[in-house]
Amino acid sequence: MLEIKVLSVKLARELVCLIGLIILPVTIVAQGLAEQAVEAKSFRAVQVMTAPVVDGVLDDSVWEEAQKVTDFHQSRPGNRTEPSEVTELYVVYTTEALYIGARMYDREPDRIAAPTIRHGQGLPFDDRLVVILDPFNQGRAGYRFETNLNAVRHDALYTTPTRFSLDWNTIWDAATQVEDDAWIAEIEIPFRSLPFDPSIETWGFNFGRGIRRKNEEMAWVSLDRQYNPTIMGEMTGMRGMNQGLGLDVVPSFAGNRQRKFVPDQTDTNLEPSLDAFYRITPSLNGALTLNTDFSAVEVDNRQVNLTRFNLFFPERRDFFNNDSDLFQFGNISGLARGNRAAGGASNENARPYFSRKIGLAADGGPVDIEYGGRISGRVGRFNIGTLAIRQGEQADMGPSDLLVTRVSANVLDDSRVGFIYTDGDPSSEVDNSVVGVDFQYINNRFRKNRRVSSSMFYQESDTEGLVGKNRSFGFGFSLPASAGFRSRVGYKVVEENFNPAMGFVNNAGIEDLTGDLGYAYFFKDGPFQNLFSGLDAQRIKRLDGGLQSEVLNFRVLELETTSKDRVNFSYRTNKEVILNRFAVFRQAGNELYIEPGVYSFNEQLASISTGGQREFSGFFSYRKGNFFNGDRLNLNGKVAWNQSRYFILSMGYDWNDIELPQGDFTTRLVNVSSQIAFSPNLYWISLVQYDNISEEIGINTRLQWIPRAGQEGFIVLNYGLEDFDRDNTFETLSSNLSVKFRYTFRF
Repeated sequence: MLEIKVLSVKLARELVCLIGLIILPVTIVAQGLAEQAVEAKSFRAVQVMTAPVVDGVLDDSVWEEAQKVTDFHQSRPGNRTEPSEVTELYVVYTTEALYIGARMYDREPDRIAAPTIRHGQGLPFDDRLVVILDPFNQGRAGYRFETNLNAVRHDALYTTPTRFSLDWNTIWDAATQVEDDAWIAEIEIPFRSLPFDPSIETWGFNFGRGIRRKNEEMAWVSLDRQYNPTIMGEMTGMRGMNQGLGLDVVPSFAGNRQRKFVPDQTDTNLEPSLDAFYRITPSLNGALTLNTDFSAVEVDNRQVNLTRFNLFFPERRDFFNNDSDLFQFGNISGLARGNRAAGGASNENARPYFSRKIGLAADGGPVDIEYGGRISGRVGRFNIGTLAIRQGEQADMGPSDLLVTRVSANVLDDSRVGFIYTDGDPSSEVDNSVVGVDFQYINNRFRKNRRVSSSMFYQESDTEGLVGKNRSFGFGFSLPASAGFRSRVGYKVVEENFNPAMGFVNNAGIEDLTGDLGYAYFFKDGPFQNLFSGLDAQRIKRLDGGLQSEVLNFRVLELETTSKDRVNFSYRTNKEVILNRFAVFRQAGNELYIEPGVYSFNEQLASISTGGQREFSGFFSYRKGNFFNGDRLNLNGKVAWNQSRYFILSMGYDWNDIELPQGDFTTRLVNVSSQIAFSPNLYWISLVQYDNISEEIGINTRLQWIPRAGQEGFIVLNYGLEDFDRDNTFETLSSNLSVKFRYTFRF
């Protein structure tokens, strides 16, 4: 105990020094600057008796009744400067839906970028229209809707005031057209698709537009080149909307034929399932799922693991992604997000709730979800998320009951305090529970063009058979900035017996200290838009004494052009202390281990990428240096052909050549994907992946039909092949054919 206290004192000293080094430059820059609030903007939405036809043509007479909003500005590269093109925005609503029309002028309409052809995909390289709505006007959460020239519908849910989940979706519609010197977008968002309080007549609202060939972003309201639910204007006049009964019933039917060839075994299932969603109050939702089916969920992208810790894969299932913002805890994922010294799985370490644990056995195989319920939403200043699941039997255990409860309260202007409780273990019959409290603070009015945020959390697990050392706690402090100095520090402790059975832990018995400092500069003109240089750091120490790992990543130069082309140069130093040997390479009896010891090694990285809005685009990185007690050369690249609005083909390749005294090995990871759009509502998407570690080829091909939002049909084939004898001859391993259709009935 004395050693741990001494260690904590030493770490506290290091932390104080690190905070001082990070914050001091920013504090000096910010001294003497006057406080400045977010722009106070508002407009009035007009209620109309007749809904406009959503066809991408603003010729309906109701648009003439709407207030025309034109006071947009650049958020990037300029900061509140005049945009290069004019934009006109119109908003009307009926009792049933909100309608948004936008005329986005463009003097070169033939150069409008629209490489994305599939609903539900992000639009990072498309000319796009962005709408953010906060129906409760609290400045803490919101809903994001995006579309491009192909009328692709992409929606997202803000899980924190500054971060959104791309996997959330709801029912809405969009249509687009090109005029002589502009492109038009019309959006319809049914009021039944959003929770809101009818007594609140003023909604938070913001608008964004991107012009990719100029790498230009514009917004209605922004601060420090950013816009999110904490940086919004207001839309007034919202009254008399109809939410109906607030009931959505979504039956689905799936047929599945699965065959394993080694040993030969075939299973056929015909399964109905049912999801129902009911708005208990205008802002509180209930959900019920029966015999839940996930057969149409997209497959994960393969990863090669060269570390001694588990990898992290995101949740892709709609039932768990809906209202997922209400279950976020402690800003754990954001303490070091974007810090390139810290790995992605390291950022997620110590999450008390990770929905992907539900419906999966200990060996990674699927487990039936018999039924489940969720209550989520907002009551006054309280945010509520409660989930109860009955998971089916597994090979070595009976059914399990799982519970997650998360409640938080809005305090101050943009802050939140709350707690979380989980109970149950989805992969064993051992009793397990977790309880935690957290506080998150955001201030967008700290200094002129300055924001500040911080968070802290504390949690304990209670696991049958484990006594003591069951806590995890931490905090983060950030002074973000799009231009000029930015800085951040994060710290978390994960004790060795902290065991959230429904959460994610890949490294326990440690204290993790991260920090980053950088400077960004925006050019006023010329071919270059911005550059960045900085330092990212992570230091992980074992709670029982001694260093586990230390990484310094020098981001020497990151340069971006006005066409979204990028070039990066970085230098990385690593120090790893290995106490127990681990397998860095495993392949059919050929295993290589990193033995216990202290390893110091350095790497250099150079990468270049071209803007994805081009017909041909790509990415290439070159990474070379030491690797533990040997050397590594890594080549990573991707090439994409955006042939048209109807066909996209891409190929990625990741190659590691590693030489160690104990042996040499090479890893290869290849993927080829294609997207074919037969119509705006019918897609054929395929993904082929291969890695030489498993010597398996995985083929996922799916035909997806979306007659309209809320109705979907799938034909999905997963086909696996393996080179059993390692002689470059592949034999069929498994096949899985699924057919599914679901339909949403709204009342």
